Amino acid sequence: MTRAIMLQGTGSDVGKTVLVAGLCRLFANKGVRVRPFKPQNMSNNAAVAEDGGEIGRAQWLQSLAARVPSSVHMNPVLLKPQSETGSQIVVQGKVWGHAKGRDYQALKPQLLGAVLESFAAMRAGTDLVIVEGAGSPAEINLRRGDIANMGFATRTNVPVVLVGDIDRGGVIASLVGTYHILPEEDRRMIRGYLINKFRGDVSLFGEGIEAIGGFTGWQCHGVVPWLKAAARLPAEDSVVLERLARGSSGALKVAVPVLSRIANFDDLDPLRAEPDVDLVFVRPGERLPADAGLVVLPGSKSTIGDLLDLREQGWDRDIAAHVRRGGRVIGICGGYQMLGHTVYDPLGIEGSVTETPGLGLLDVETEMAPEKTVRNSLAVSREYDVPLSGYEIHLGVTHGADCDRPSTVIDGRPDGAISPDGRVMGTYLHGLFGSDAYRAKLLASFGLSGERMNYRAGVDAALDDIARELESVLDPAWLDSLVR
Repeated sequence: MTRAIMLQGTGSDVGKTVLVAGLCRLFANKGVRVRPFKPQNMSNNAAVAEDGGEIGRAQWLQSLAARVPSSVHMNPVLLKPQSETGSQIVVQGKVWGHAKGRDYQALKPQLLGAVLESFAAMRAGTDLVIVEGAGSPAEINLRRGDIANMGFATRTNVPVVLVGDIDRGGVIASLVGTYHILPEEDRRMIRGYLINKFRGDVSLFGEGIEAIGGFTGWQCHGVVPWLKAAARLPAEDSVVLERLARGSSGALKVAVPVLSRIANFDDLDPLRAEPDVDLVFVRPGERLPADAGLVVLPGSKSTIGDLLDLREQGWDRDIAAHVRRGGRVIGICGGYQMLGHTVYDPLGIEGSVTETPGLGLLDVETEMAPEKTVRNSLAVSREYDVPLSGYEIHLGVTHGADCDRPSTVIDGRPDGAISPDGRVMGTYLHGLFGSDAYRAKLLASFGLSGERMNYRAGVDAALDDIARELESVLDPAWLDSLVR
């Protein structure tokens, strides 16, 4: 019989995603058929699953950790926040509808059937399914109709292990408080807990474990140290942007404005991993650094909304000054659309603003359309004549004179545009910088040299490092019980 365990957190961003990925790799390395599952995810970082359709990038990473093909059933409900129109709801990989927060609460019971269907698909032919919750089960105001945490666990009878983040402080209170706030039906699902992101001497926390056990009766299955290898994994969601360190010694400074609906910003992770690159995420209220050699406009879930926000921050003037100084600009997906003269949205797909001027750095225009492009793609860079691989997730069609100089050829189709002087380019291809040959050529164009880094191999090695460290600190009897 397929076993399942669910990791829920005492709050958001306690490290559940990395722990699930690490456990998937740990068991996969032992020959266990393991799959990840997250009933509901909220993120604008999406991936295209191998069976078609959108899932959270986190579940794509977890499938890589489990050494299995990614599937839309690994994340049956994906919420993609937009500016004025609430969130886009993606069910089993396809757009299902849109809703604002309060309206979505009433819709959740309608989505339970899809969640249970996908969970059954993940259990088929599998030894173990590791489920990731969302947010915290202690958010009891959201308990009615819940499909992300205890509502799912009680419906499927999947036991829960609670994860507490000691790095943010108050971990004893957060665990004990969760115990006391949960109704008995939910509390009985919890089989123990993990302490995550511990720094220092673990023996000093012995009395803390005793105290938690005294208040709750729960068993501690392990104290997980700060996993340094996690920094080599793709970033999961925009909450981590607040923690991404700014480099200090990179020969090339790359500036990335943090848009209000930034999407798929893990496109930048391969650049961030380069030792000669200083990747600067520019927050609202900050200026784009004048000494940047490259500005990257990332993807956006709301191109028009983010264009308005970009102007409000004054970043349009910063980018124009950057180009006048001879700097270069790359726009990806929504960022590409912003580089043109105008973005039209005649059907109001993104909101009430149906037309706005772009940055005018490319002679192109974009019109939003209801049909959504979602596919994994093979491509070739027209700039550097090197192979690319990535994916497309976008609304809208872009056309104009600069499209006669496409930046890429995707699956045999010309894509993107390059300015006449070659210093501004845009493309709909996500994953551009993850192609090692392209990244090496790009850096060489800035006068940087050195050994080519294999980014994907580095991610795979990081997963192995995390798996080994988890195996060394988690209770072996508990690990054995998951597949016994």
